[in-house]
Amino acid sequence: MKGLRTLRRSRDGEEINIAPLIDMVFILLIFFMVSTTFVRDLQLDLERPGAATAAVSDSRAIRVQVDRRGDLYLDGQPVKAWMLEGRVRDRLANSSLKAVLVTADKHLDTGALVEVVDQCRMAGAEHVGLSVEGE
Repeated sequence: MKGLRTLRRSRDGEEINIAPLIDMVFILLIFFMVSTTFVRDLQLDLERPGAATAAVSDSRAIRVQVDRRGDLYLDGQPVKAWMLEGRVRDRLANSSLKAVLVTADKHLDTGALVEVVDQCRMAGAEHVGLSVEGE
């Protein structure tokens, strides 16, 4: 009977230490947050034109958005048309990939779109792509 009481006391005093488990969960959470690529699309109401030959672009490309009124956004920040070339040049200087992806509304004047692409090329972009909807 004495041995049975000792066994009960030892079971009551045992605890499971979950501190290392919590530490591991936080380490995994931080790892996945750092290694995940987030989509950097602006919440603009753009109707993109369609193309049958659309291809997936690199997510590291600098993104320029143009709405139907001709307002410009560089990686989500509004920018004036006369400042676009300089801002793109600054971003390309810090980037190993010399690519720019232009997202324009399908109702945008073609002349305005050509001007934006031309400014990106003058800024030093080797590849300038146009974002479209796949058909």
